[in-house]
Amino acid sequence: MPSPAILASVWSILARVAMADLLAISGLNAGYGRAVVLSDVAFCLGEGEALAVLGRNGMGKTTLIDSIVGVTRRFSGSVALAGREIGRLAPESRAILGIGWVPQERNIFRSLTVEENLTAVARPGPWTIERVFELFPRLRERRRQSGSSLSGGEQQMLAIGRALATNPKLLLLDEPTEGLAPIIIEELLRALRRLFREERMAGIIVEQHAHKILPITDRAIVLDRGRVVFEAPSAMLLADSAPLERYLAVTGR
Repeated sequence: MPSPAILASVWSILARVAMADLLAISGLNAGYGRAVVLSDVAFCLGEGEALAVLGRNGMGKTTLIDSIVGVTRRFSGSVALAGREIGRLAPESRAILGIGWVPQERNIFRSLTVEENLTAVARPGPWTIERVFELFPRLRERRRQSGSSLSGGEQQMLAIGRALATNPKLLLLDEPTEGLAPIIIEELLRALRRLFREERMAGIIVEQHAHKILPITDRAIVLDRGRVVFEAPSAMLLADSAPLERYLAVTGR
């Protein structure tokens, strides 16, 4: 009888074959100025699929997110969203087409209230302001407070809420748990689990600590020196951490 990890891996592969590609990246070389950070990066993401992007510091994880958003220099290669090439589009055009972005810096409007932050970017779709408040009850409690008065964890919740209020097709999160207290991290991970497991939101999550996000993602890739060096179903990596030890030089914990 095959092990649960093997069965999960086979199931993930079969599901992946049946899934329509929402994001397709091929031969991407990108960076900043004259510096090439990403080299020949290629992978696809299906509708309703969540991808973990793992790697040590300085290996190109944030640059990958920035390149999907459109704030890097693309030297060559293709970035397609729902079958449309977006590699030459400005960030604001990509956002309109359905790219939701939660950067490390969070980028909330600190002088506006929580509710004003959400309404300022809201677009029609299933993710209403009330649904954001349902996902993050702390934001409902602080709806009249300014962004500057929120704790770091609450600002991160607001940053995610702002991205959801744009009703994206694809949600990008760059180190969403960085620098937060453990109790807040658990609250955020519960919300992300709901997004990716129950709501089937398509997403890409950059994270250094694999054990935090593998349980809420479908697949994982490892970046090393700007290249994709490993790809596997998240369930397989949860069952066997050897690949993480080999590529990340840590156990992921």
